[in-house]
Amino acid sequence: MARARQRWLSALLIPLALAIAVVFGSVQAGASVSLPPKSAEEILAMIARTEVRALSGTMEQNAELGLPELPSSGSGTVPGAASAVEFLAGSHTARVYVDGPLKARLQILDRMAERDVVLNGRELWFYNSKDNSATHLTVPAPSLAELKDTLPTRPTPDRPAQAIPTPEAMAGRFLASLDASTEVTVGEAASVAGRSVYSLVLNPRSSETLVDSVSIDVDSETGLPLGVEVRAKGQAEPAYSLAYTQLDLSTPDAALFDFTPPQGATITEKVLPARPVPTMTLPSEPLHDLSLKAPAHREQVMGQGWDSVIALPAGSAPAEFTSNPQLSQALLPVDGGRALTTSLVSVLVLDDGRVFAGMVPLERLQTAAAAQ
Repeated sequence: MARARQRWLSALLIPLALAIAVVFGSVQAGASVSLPPKSAEEILAMIARTEVRALSGTMEQNAELGLPELPSSGSGTVPGAASAVEFLAGSHTARVYVDGPLKARLQILDRMAERDVVLNGRELWFYNSKDNSATHLTVPAPSLAELKDTLPTRPTPDRPAQAIPTPEAMAGRFLASLDASTEVTVGEAASVAGRSVYSLVLNPRSSETLVDSVSIDVDSETGLPLGVEVRAKGQAEPAYSLAYTQLDLSTPDAALFDFTPPQGATITEKVLPARPVPTMTLPSEPLHDLSLKAPAHREQVMGQGWDSVIALPAGSAPAEFTSNPQLSQALLPVDGGRALTTSLVSVLVLDDGRVFAGMVPLERLQTAAAAQ
């Protein structure tokens, strides 16, 4: 039950096991289009039946969480990879290429630079053109099979979006947790990346959560989710969203998944642990720490559904809470610790090292902390 209750939180709070420098993207859907009417159940069935296994495209991300824009640093746990905090504010663009579950390439387009994440079977590369640095990881064979069960889409071995975070992956986290705490309706059909889409709208039946609604744009032809938009209560613009701006459903050129570091690059060799598991960090399903280490302690889930709070024991606070100057400034002093409050997520870091987080107001976290 604890695992089921934390799924809503994991959509925004728990990164992928492999955590491939997540870039979420957003563009608002285009003008309304005319499509045959479908019920929410029929759209859900379309998503479940989608057979897209290969694609290439461009994703854009926009975060309006009420934080100042944090600069791209590439200072994640893996050299050359993305820092978790830089995706908490502003916009980011990435190109994505997928061919099955174990061939993927993500190109994060920074200002005057580019970061690449290339997965090809057991070979994983992170590259940062800014300082011409590369990190090479060899994935142990057992981890590849275990990885398929930890990623946010349905755990079938032929799901393409399991290899990297995509709108389908983000949508999968929300849809995996549909229950009586959520009203599911159908919005207006629209256009995303030049393709007509149905809009599936998830409305929390809760007065405690910060989330107003989640909209999932579903391709009318293939059933593939092309965009996800999360709205916060009391905020006119979407707080967080992810969508394709360009999309091609043909198989990408195989050469895209062969990576050779440029001449003169500084190369670091690493090995993934035998059992990669998700670690707690800031929003999503997303905004994901590139830590490849298993957590020393298991998180505790307090409450249910949208009102859930994740509690982590002392020593579990992400290092960037103290190492990133911009994020440290965003942490405000409160009784017994410091807190990060955004329009969608609140995080409470107590002086004793415990961490509480959820898609709820800060007061709910403080109540949960006092009850322990």
